[in-house]
Amino acid sequence: MAGRNPGTELELGWISKVYVNRPAVVRHAEQIKKWKTLKGNWQAAWLLKAVTCIDLTTLSGDDAPSNVQRLCFKAKHPIREDLLKALDMHDKGITAAAVCVYPARVSDAVDTLKAAGCNIPVASVAAGFPAGQTPLETKLAEIRLAVEYGAREIDIVISRSLVLTGQWEGLYEEIRLCRAACGDAHMKTILATGELGSFANVYKASMIAMMAGSDFIKTSTGKEVENATFPVGIVMMRAIKEYYWQTGYKVGFKPAGGIRTAKEAITWLMLVKEELGVEWLTPELFRLGASSLLGDIEQQIFYHVTGSYPLQHELAMA
Repeated sequence: MAGRNPGTELELGWISKVYVNRPAVVRHAEQIKKWKTLKGNWQAAWLLKAVTCIDLTTLSGDDAPSNVQRLCFKAKHPIREDLLKALDMHDKGITAAAVCVYPARVSDAVDTLKAAGCNIPVASVAAGFPAGQTPLETKLAEIRLAVEYGAREIDIVISRSLVLTGQWEGLYEEIRLCRAACGDAHMKTILATGELGSFANVYKASMIAMMAGSDFIKTSTGKEVENATFPVGIVMMRAIKEYYWQTGYKVGFKPAGGIRTAKEAITWLMLVKEELGVEWLTPELFRLGASSLLGDIEQQIFYHVTGSYPLQHELAMA
């Protein structure tokens, strides 16, 4: 890998003649849904890979230190120890990729993970999450505060109006300033694709975000009506591939919102492998934004090991 994406100068020529064949994208996405389901040890292996790529998330108005602490412990021990021992994976250091919270809860997460002797990074949403309807000065201040509190990753949201009105220079400058405010913290840029109006806008916004120095591009906040979908994922990954060809820098991809089942997680992994290659199947380049997904994955692994599904009390709550 060439290292962290430093961004480029704004190259509007890269997006000036973009055309996305919507029927072809949708048709390919429908074919993806029909891919054969993995079974047995193959399924278990892919599910454990998915676990290591999850940003375990809580973004609720009633978040408190207690549930953030519980989330952190679940991130450190995402799968029951006896299940991992049965798979001979108990000593492989399987944890979630990160814990994602609001800025006000970053200190709770950092302190909990530190006390647990764990190096899992804390990610914080910022920049006016989820709507992005916040003055730029406030967005930048929020980012700086989250970093000051100990966040090592920042998930920013873009101003959708800049995309919808074609203000690409303004979008580039906004994301560039957010990247500067992040400092050494890695930045994931949430496009809120369900609110961008077209696949062409999704592609253009993806390219602008990467030119501006994003370490990841992310589909959704999880709060929109439409969140992570396979068609949008295909468009964003094609943009990532094009950016890599143009610059030599690999940018990560994070689908988020509405991913709740183990089968969906595996399908996303397989799609990333098909579109971008196996080198993207690491937490450094692929994340799954989810709050309830881990529970279903653990149930499937429990079934694989024991031959029956767990009772409600047999798996710890995230």
